[in-house]
Amino acid sequence: MLYMICFFYRSKYDNIISESNLIQSGSPRRYQLPTKKELIGTVRRTTLGERNVDKKDKTILLVGETGAGKSNLINALVNYAMGVKWEDDLWFEVIEDERSQTSDVIVYQIFGFEGETLPYSLTVIDTPGYWSTTGTERDDIVRQRLFDLFNADDGVQEINAVGLVLKATENRLSDRLMYVFDSVTSLFGKDVEKNVVAFITHSDGRTPENALKALKEANIKNITNQPVHFLLNNCQSEDRTENTVPLKFAVKIKKEMREFKAFLEITAPLKRETVIREEQSRLTGLIQDLQKRIEEIEHEQGKILLNDNNKKRGWRATYCKNCKKTCHYPCKVSSDLGKCEVMKDGCCTQCGCAVSDHMKEEARQTSRDGESESQLKELQKEKDQLLEESFQLVVRLDQISLKVNSMSTYVYLDFLIEKMEEKKDDEKVNRLKKMKSLVDQKTKDGLQIMLDKLKTAVKQ
Repeated sequence: MLYMICFFYRSKYDNIISESNLIQSGSPRRYQLPTKKELIGTVRRTTLGERNVDKKDKTILLVGETGAGKSNLINALVNYAMGVKWEDDLWFEVIEDERSQTSDVIVYQIFGFEGETLPYSLTVIDTPGYWSTTGTERDDIVRQRLFDLFNADDGVQEINAVGLVLKATENRLSDRLMYVFDSVTSLFGKDVEKNVVAFITHSDGRTPENALKALKEANIKNITNQPVHFLLNNCQSEDRTENTVPLKFAVKIKKEMREFKAFLEITAPLKRETVIREEQSRLTGLIQDLQKRIEEIEHEQGKILLNDNNKKRGWRATYCKNCKKTCHYPCKVSSDLGKCEVMKDGCCTQCGCAVSDHMKEEARQTSRDGESESQLKELQKEKDQLLEESFQLVVRLDQISLKVNSMSTYVYLDFLIEKMEEKKDDEKVNRLKKMKSLVDQKTKDGLQIMLDKLKTAVKQ
């Protein structure tokens, strides 16, 4: 009788088992699922089954350090979506090589099992465990890849949950993990708070006091002011012949998954438009900061050039021999230092020393000629670098604005065109002018549409 029950449960997986690779026999039998792999721009995508466009899809974004249990969590979500039960004595895996998960953003899509336990298909986005292996440059790449995934036409349209994965024994969230988490959630802005959940792994079923404390101290909470969390044990795929822990936890895990399912159904998703809008805001802020710094550099360059011109006119500095500092420059007073504008009541208002302790700086002025030239070169080098960064950001902003609001790019184009013309960078000037002409045309089109609507309204 038991054999017949087990056969009944297993029979619905016969087709997919025939296409899967047996990883390990025994109890449970472990299978590597047959998946299709492709790229969405720069992001890897692994798909099981074929999508039914008439079925809804729920998307989960996972963040966690290496070793926290993200791979086990993803496999557990896959098995739950497939409807695998304890008595099936089966375990399916969608992740092939855990080592590959440390360096890339990977999207897992599970289609064809709608109605088993979930009324929708499931998409899981796995982010790298440690982003710091190659410095902050790698962090920027990962963040950019996530944005590209949301921005692509065949990418992710919305996010239903952002899951922070951590062990039940963690009593503090590392600064590195928080940096990664903040970097990811910043894509969504303040709206993300209601979608954040914690997946607490390596759980023994009891209340994970340490992990909950760590979450509260890190101010990770839902709009209920409590960290919404779900427990997961990481030995579902272990040998069951002698190990009774998975059996003990099977009912608990099923309950936790049902609660997570309810969370997905009642929580409004984060839309792609929100991600694009937040990225647009971030890029705009970066461009503004760069523009401000470029203007500051030009001001510094202007001051150096003005000082050089003043020296050529014979203006010199008032120099303190005690303090060994220049108290006033340029100074038109040639001999009577008491008449220098920084002198008052026989003392210098800049350093406090007596007028007699000062002299007209002559020899030092000559030595500054080389310093001025060096300063100007360094400032120009920095300015050129900032202009290049600004150019790349404006191009990026323009690409995003095609989906949102092209006018957001407009205010920076004239500034950059002027600077690139000064550099005589014809290639960038032409590209920027082309961007501006497209924006101008869109603006005219928009104004014409508004005018047509106004005329129609007047006639009515």
